[in-house]
Amino acid sequence: MKIAMIGVGAYSTALTLMLSKKENNNIMMWTENLEIATDFNETHKLSKIFPDLEMPFNVEVTNSYEEALKDASLIFLAPAAKYVDDVCKSMKPFYKKHIPICIASKGIEETTGSFLSDIVKNELETENVSVLSGPTFAIDMINNEPTALALAGTNEETINIVKENLANDTLKLRECHDLIGIQICGSIKNVIAIAAGIIKGLGYTESTLAFLINESLHDIKYLIDELGGDKKTVLSFAGIGDLLLTCTSTKSRNFSFGYTVGSTKDPEKIKEFLDTHTVEGYYTLSSIYKLVKTNNINLPIINLIYDIIMNGKDPNLLSKFLIEKK
Repeated sequence: MKIAMIGVGAYSTALTLMLSKKENNNIMMWTENLEIATDFNETHKLSKIFPDLEMPFNVEVTNSYEEALKDASLIFLAPAAKYVDDVCKSMKPFYKKHIPICIASKGIEETTGSFLSDIVKNELETENVSVLSGPTFAIDMINNEPTALALAGTNEETINIVKENLANDTLKLRECHDLIGIQICGSIKNVIAIAAGIIKGLGYTESTLAFLINESLHDIKYLIDELGGDKKTVLSFAGIGDLLLTCTSTKSRNFSFGYTVGSTKDPEKIKEFLDTHTVEGYYTLSSIYKLVKTNNINLPIINLIYDIIMNGKDPNLLSKFLIEKK
């Protein structure tokens, strides 16, 4: 089976390696960067991402949407969330509507506050959409550590084709049946991870961090319910699983960014971090903030994180907020 992987980054590389374990799969990764594609064709490595990683024989790289999508039976989308809309517009001339699409990007569209699944369905006029989310760092998948992801989709056929090709001896997939909830969890956990980093950067202990995570779970459950999802999704791999991982590890760029905010409170160092790292939670923060405002949802923790990050308010307000929160 030919599988198209749209986006070449750490996470898409990890997913590609999982897909390549099935020898009958042929994966073609798409990148807009011609240099990456040319380098891969010469070395069979993604030197700018994982210099020492030799990619499997059944993986190719192209910078042509037409080449990537031609004869593909399954498509994975893995660009940063803010680029999903543009990517779908570029894919459209070469996309056949019946081909299942699995979204591996995490986030909410910043301008409109739309879920990525809605963008894909509307732009590509398809109902065959699924979403992956869960507690997995790319390097852990690449190193074949046991990992797990939640998988939700618009129909069983789409879910099944993803499971058949992606699940393997080190990666577990569990159906979630909540397309809305899984995307809320996958998006907001990056924002909460920033807050977790702030807490640790301020010098607080694991007890305070656990306090934040627990309170955040209640707020995520409330947000899912208000937007029409299933509150139980907060207990899935996409919910508590991903929240624990992202809020407790320095491997998380969102956590590390928050730590910089809490420990330095220096606008120049904070800006430098953003200039040198991709911090999905920073962009998602604006999206979530707009989403709750547009839907008249009362979520004070989001308002406070937004004020600290975007408006320069004192990070110490976060610990005070936890104690006073109703």
